[in-house]
Amino acid sequence: MVIVVTDSCASIPAPMVQELGIEVVPYHVHTARGTLRDGVDMPADEFYQWLKTTPDWPTTANPSAGEYLEAFRQAMRRGNSVVVISMTGTGSGGYQSAMLAKRLAEQELPDVTVEVVDTQQVAMAHGWSVIQAARAALIGLPINDVTTAARKFAEQGFVGFTNDTLEYLQRGGRIAKVTSMVGDFLSVKPIIGMRNGMPSPLAVARTRAGAYRQIINLALRKIPQGSTIRAALMHVSAREEVEKLRPLLEESYQVIEWVVAQLSPALGVHSGPGTVGISIIPETV
Repeated sequence: MVIVVTDSCASIPAPMVQELGIEVVPYHVHTARGTLRDGVDMPADEFYQWLKTTPDWPTTANPSAGEYLEAFRQAMRRGNSVVVISMTGTGSGGYQSAMLAKRLAEQELPDVTVEVVDTQQVAMAHGWSVIQAARAALIGLPINDVTTAARKFAEQGFVGFTNDTLEYLQRGGRIAKVTSMVGDFLSVKPIIGMRNGMPSPLAVARTRAGAYRQIINLALRKIPQGSTIRAALMHVSAREEVEKLRPLLEESYQVIEWVVAQLSPALGVHSGPGTVGISIIPETV
């Protein structure tokens, strides 16, 4: 059986992780209070409440190769092969750690096949790739098919999000291109998505409502209107606000599955409280 391994930045809700048998390797969040394992040592709600008030500026670090290797060992209690599905390897070291762990596994676990997929995505655009690959594994598909599913859903997925401020993105050093694009217009609502594996500015809007409409318009460029999709509503401490995107999606698509996901702290620390967005994938690829 194939076991799917991923990192905590996929932001998949815990019940789905358990249901699908996904092994999750946590990122690390460094704070003045110490180092936290993403999604393990502090509930996300508690972390974001603290983030709103602290003068401390947390930083993040990817899992080590050793942590991935330990996840492989755990996976081998249930299966005989592993597909690692990582968040974008562009600007993040998680993919490199997983590749090193694969080489270590070839020595320690020679009977185990390990494949590593760089989704070039973040948040639930990464998470949907993991979910669909895990579903393929659960019905007994071989490792090549599971790997192919992960890659195809990552390629076909769309992610877009917005916030009232660029402060967290700028301080975290994650979107230098946004700074050059919007310059002094920090009062606008930036719409951020993925381009060539990096968070990049896709559009700007003057209001929240305008930003939400822009997100949908950008999604329609990737996945045609009327398509049957699976949709994730993503947020950072903004559960009620993100629901405003649901009817906009329903106007444009046939949604057969909904997931509401709070971004993991290792991601949310870079986008900030108040972030809302969507990730969608076509039903089939």
